[in-house]
Amino acid sequence: MISGYFPSHRIHRILGRRSKCVGLFPFRTCFYCTKVGFVAKRLLSEPKSRFYGYPFVYIRFNACLSYSSERNFNPGSRSSSGSSVRIVERDDFDEENVDYGKFREMGVKVSGELSSSGDNNGGCQKNQSLNFGGFDEFEEEGDNCCDENDDDFVALNSYSVQCVRTDDVWKIELEEDEFRHPLVREICRLIQLRSSWNPKLESDMRHLLRSLKPLQVCAVLLSQDDERVALQFFYWADRQWRYRHNAIVYYAMLEILSKTKLCQGARRVLRLMARRGIQCRPEAFGYLMVSYSRAGNLRNALKVLTLMQKAGVELNLALCNTAIHVLVMSNRLEKALRFFERMQIVGIIPNVVTYNCLIKGYCNQNQVENALQLIADMSSKNCSPDKVSYYTIMSFFCKEKQVKEVRDLMEKMVKESNLFPDMVTYNTLIHMLSKNGHADEALEFLREAEASGFRIDKVGHSAIIHSYCKQGKIDEAKSIVNGMLSKGCNPDVVTYTAVVDGFCRVGKVDQAKKMLQHMHKHDCKPNTVSYTALLTGLCRSGNSLQAREMMNGSEEEFWTPNAITYSAVMHGLRKEGKLSEACDVAKKMISKGFFPNPVEINLIIESLCREEKMDEAKRFFEECLNKGCAVNVVNFTTLIHGYCRKGDLESALSLLDDMYLSNKHPDAVTYTAIIDTLGKNGRIEEATDLTVKMLKKGLLPTPVTYRTVIHRYCQMERVEDLLKLLEKMLSRQKCKTVYNQVIEKLCSFGNLQEADKLLSRILKTASRNDANTCNMLMESYLSKEMPLSAYKVACRMFNRNLIPDLKLSEKVSKRLMLEGKSAEADNLMLRFVERGHLSPQGE
Repeated sequence: MISGYFPSHRIHRILGRRSKCVGLFPFRTCFYCTKVGFVAKRLLSEPKSRFYGYPFVYIRFNACLSYSSERNFNPGSRSSSGSSVRIVERDDFDEENVDYGKFREMGVKVSGELSSSGDNNGGCQKNQSLNFGGFDEFEEEGDNCCDENDDDFVALNSYSVQCVRTDDVWKIELEEDEFRHPLVREICRLIQLRSSWNPKLESDMRHLLRSLKPLQVCAVLLSQDDERVALQFFYWADRQWRYRHNAIVYYAMLEILSKTKLCQGARRVLRLMARRGIQCRPEAFGYLMVSYSRAGNLRNALKVLTLMQKAGVELNLALCNTAIHVLVMSNRLEKALRFFERMQIVGIIPNVVTYNCLIKGYCNQNQVENALQLIADMSSKNCSPDKVSYYTIMSFFCKEKQVKEVRDLMEKMVKESNLFPDMVTYNTLIHMLSKNGHADEALEFLREAEASGFRIDKVGHSAIIHSYCKQGKIDEAKSIVNGMLSKGCNPDVVTYTAVVDGFCRVGKVDQAKKMLQHMHKHDCKPNTVSYTALLTGLCRSGNSLQAREMMNGSEEEFWTPNAITYSAVMHGLRKEGKLSEACDVAKKMISKGFFPNPVEINLIIESLCREEKMDEAKRFFEECLNKGCAVNVVNFTTLIHGYCRKGDLESALSLLDDMYLSNKHPDAVTYTAIIDTLGKNGRIEEATDLTVKMLKKGLLPTPVTYRTVIHRYCQMERVEDLLKLLEKMLSRQKCKTVYNQVIEKLCSFGNLQEADKLLSRILKTASRNDANTCNMLMESYLSKEMPLSAYKVACRMFNRNLIPDLKLSEKVSKRLMLEGKSAEADNLMLRFVERGHLSPQGE
């Protein structure tokens, strides 16, 4: 949710299909070095500032004949050339939203930029609307194991070589003015105030939303630093009455989500497109596939191909490239190669992007020879390698610091492919070498480029400076800065910030402060990153309070702290033990619209619990939860564990109930902490019930769970109950040493009789762990002055081909002799002689 006042329920609106088929942009991947970006026919954005400094953004739309406009035409609506008001049908209202039932029609103004004209006959799709029945049945599965079969490639069979395709493209330009539009700026401001939301602000935003054009809605989404906030705004806007997302907004949202791990959000947006009658092109499925891949869910990423086939959407080369890229980035190169072969069989001809993805896969697997061979084979397949093909292998060589191989490959690029090194070539080498910590080699290429007549800009210099600073070589970094000034290449704020960070890394915080003053003198105003680097250095040197004062005075210096700034100061205070001040910084961070992540929240809660400040930890946790921070199960478990260590079992159990109310499901660690505390307080029946409840919920006991249960039950001498519970646990999760642990724990508590009864359970396997357990039991018998029982344990070990500890057995033998049992003592030593572990002469 964007705020607590946004409606939590879904408002189903009255929808109608568009009168014209709105074409959507084609999708193709462009591989560059270590990334695959979707750059050609897609929404491009590269933020220059926090919200509004975006350059031109191009969204290209391809009028491929996928659906005829007549088949998508709603008989109840008018043509797009006429009035935009249409008679529509009611679509799936919730019972709680019956107040909206009185609205039987709504005005939908289709952007003129998005409307298409002309008759789209001869398309590949023959169905009148997308069949998303399979989409709703699409189940989430983990990626714990990815079968090596090719069932996911069946969708390739649906490719039709005879399918007619057109390349009619029109372009919409999302200019910087869209981001600076007053409506866009005001909505972004209201979104920032989501922590202090009220009905009036929601009413204002609802009024502004209806005045936004589709491109301005896209600008609002792109202006959000947090993709989750953008997604929640998208959901909220979709629920508003008399407003309807344009098709371009759906694709902009999908593209944003494709850069994150929010695969569930992307899946829901795709489902909304189907329900709203928005044409789903292969690009939409490609975005979902990439999002699944980023989330590490390869199985569901590949199932998107099957989903697309069920929806009746024609497969294209761009989506095949996306599938290969997903496989490569998931380290499934062999499967990517099989997919590559299959797509050629069905008639999809690979292009240079396809080969570049495979080259990247070979480099990721350190198979650079195969990558070079693939480049050599490309020319014979009427697909000449481009510079990206060579840059990918060069990047691998740069990572391995193989400068000679880089130079050889540059010569090969010129001779075989007639591709000459240019500014991009040298910039790529400089950045890759600097990124991997090879600043000296990067400096060599910089000088070589300048000798060849190329002028390396301040970005390349800054990369080398940053690499030197990370290595602590401040003098070399300062030398490059002086060289930039002598060449007329004035350092910018990025360059100076790298030097400030370098000073802080080596502990020269005073020098870093002087560098900031030097920036002011040279008309280079430090930005948030510059001050954040300085504050981080102050926190590292133990001056977190000074860092907090500097952050609080940021308005006087005309800079604004960001989430990283608050996090750095917060953790600096926490490490110095100033937990109250750290909580204050976290609360201020939340009030400014920056949410600490679960790891940051957990660190503070854990520190407070360690200091036994449970009330303060609970207040901080509740504030994070109420303000909409991403609180997870680990945060709940940490707080529960803190209560358990303090002995406040009732508070721990109450918090366990709160987890269910917050839709957070406890894991095995959570249950184990409470089970241990229940057993410690003697409430063994409740511990048993909770363990059984954990098993019924499908949670597998961990090794810590086994140790906890065994310890508490043996402590209470409830061995029979323990064995019954262990049988239930073992039926869900095997543990080979469980009975060894029981025997050893019984020995530690002196309950040797019960331990001896369980000896037969471990002698069945006769492993080294079993021998150690038997030795422990023998030693326990000796400590109780029961050498004959220890002798019997040793004999049982010999019968299972286990050898007792010789020194321990000698002690047993001596004790037996002292008690007049010489026959047993001699027999024990003879067993060692028979097995060659003791010589007769030595005996």
